[in-house]
Amino acid sequence: MNPSKLIFVYNANSGARNAILDSMHKVFSPSTYECSLCDITFGVVSENKTWKKFRQESEVQMDFLHKDEFQKEYASKFGHKFTFPIVLMEGERGLEVLISSDELNQLQGPEELIQLVRERTI
Repeated sequence: MNPSKLIFVYNANSGARNAILDSMHKVFSPSTYECSLCDITFGVVSENKTWKKFRQESEVQMDFLHKDEFQKEYASKFGHKFTFPIVLMEGERGLEVLISSDELNQLQGPEELIQLVRERTI
């Protein structure tokens, strides 16, 4: 499978205020934080180093969107078809699920996410 690009959609809204609230939520109540993709790819303040290295070295184009950005950009084509967080791949047949919300919620760290991305895009 050779996607033209991967689209990572966080289960969080965009904007500085939301970023601050999300960071506080991760610190004070991590067990109730609803974006496993955020947890895996970002710490409280910055991008996870293992994930960042993989992302920068990957030959696959990757886009990262918050759910409000995704819904705005893809609303006319896909509406509310997906649950978040999610990793989608854009290919000849449009958008397809690469890694579902349920799968993301089971991952324990960036290494597991990297392994899944590699397995499913080769």
